[in-house]
Amino acid sequence: MPHAPLTTLSEIVPPLLAWYRANARDLPWRKTRDPYRVWVSEIMLQQTRVAAVLGYYQRFLSAFPSVEALAHAPEERLMKLWEGLGYYSRARNLQSAARTVATDFGGEFPDTYEGLLALPGVGDYTASAVASASFGRREPAVDGNVLRVFTRLTDCHGDIADPKTKKSIREQIEPIMPIEPEDIRVFNQAFMELGAVVCVPGGPPKCDVCPLADSCLGRRLGTAESLPVKAAKKARRVEEKTVFLFSRSGKIALRKRPSDGLLAGLWEFPNADGTLDEAAAGAQSILWGLTPSAWNQRLTAKHIFSHVEWHMTGYVLEVSGDGPGDFFWADGPELEKRAIPSAFARFLSEAKILLGEKGTEKNLEGGTSPWA
Repeated sequence: MPHAPLTTLSEIVPPLLAWYRANARDLPWRKTRDPYRVWVSEIMLQQTRVAAVLGYYQRFLSAFPSVEALAHAPEERLMKLWEGLGYYSRARNLQSAARTVATDFGGEFPDTYEGLLALPGVGDYTASAVASASFGRREPAVDGNVLRVFTRLTDCHGDIADPKTKKSIREQIEPIMPIEPEDIRVFNQAFMELGAVVCVPGGPPKCDVCPLADSCLGRRLGTAESLPVKAAKKARRVEEKTVFLFSRSGKIALRKRPSDGLLAGLWEFPNADGTLDEAAAGAQSILWGLTPSAWNQRLTAKHIFSHVEWHMTGYVLEVSGDGPGDFFWADGPELEKRAIPSAFARFLSEAKILLGEKGTEKNLEGGTSPWA
C-alpha cells in the first residue's frame, strides 16, 4: 500500500507521544525533574552511549548529590569519577557551572533557556533539554537523533553540520510542540528516543516498527537510508608516541599533563614524541635522570580521539633515580586515586599488574637491559 506524503508536521505529534509512552526505555534520568540531575545526565550523554553512562551517572550522583556538593568537590576526585568517560572538559565545565549556580543563583538553576545557556559548558541542545525536561519550557532539544529523524521524515537534504540547517530544523519543530508541560517533556524525549532505537544511525531505519512510517517522506521516496547529509570530517592526524612504564621500588612514575589542551590536567605515564627504538628509549630515560636496570616488556597501543589518533609504543622498565621534578612515584593506592585517561588504558593495566606484584616485576622475554 503506498504511503501518503507528510502534509503537516503537526500530524506526527499524537502517534509519537503514544509510541514513547508505550515503549520508552527505563532510564534513571527520565524519572526526575530535578534540573541538577537532568543536567548531569545530558552532559554525560554528549557523544557517549547510554549503556556507558548508566554506571557513571549513579556513581557521580552518589558522590555529588547536589549542585553545591559538585561545586565544592576536589578536582582530583571529580576527574577520577569521570575517568574513562572521555571528553574531560565536560567534567570541568560541569564544576564551573555548578559553582556559578551555587554562587550566583543560590543553588537554584535558571528556569529558562536563556538563563541555562549562559552557564559554562551549556550549549543550545543542553539548555533546551533541561528547560523542557525540568521546567516544561517549549524549547526543542535538537540533538543528532532528532536531526536524523527530522531529515528522513521531511526528506531534508541540508547539511546537518551547517548551523543554518540545525537552526531551520529547530524553527520548524518549535511550532508543533505541545502546550502542556508534561507533553512538552515527553515530546522532546520521544523524538530523541525514536532516533536512538528505531530511526537508527549506521544502518537502515527500522521502518516496520516506526510510529511515523506513514508520514515519512524519506521512506516514501526511498531516500531515508541516505539521510541525513553531513559534510565529511577532516581526516584525523596521526601522532606517534613512546610511553614509559618506569618501575622503582614498587612504585610507578606518573606526571600531570598541562593545564590546557588535550586531556588537560589529567595524569599520564611519561612519554615522548615519536616511536623510539630501545637505544633511543634508553637515552631518553637517562635524559630524565633515570638509569634503566631491567627491560621487562614492550607494548603497543592505539587510541582514537575525535581529531587525532595516537599510535603508541611502550616500554616497561625497572629504573633507579628520581627523575624530573614533575614525576610522581605512585604505589597502588596512589595510582587508584588519580584520573588516568583511557588513552593509557593498556599501560594502566600493566601498571596495576606490576604494583600487584609489589615491585617484583616478572622479567619477560628480552629481560636483559639493552643499555647495560
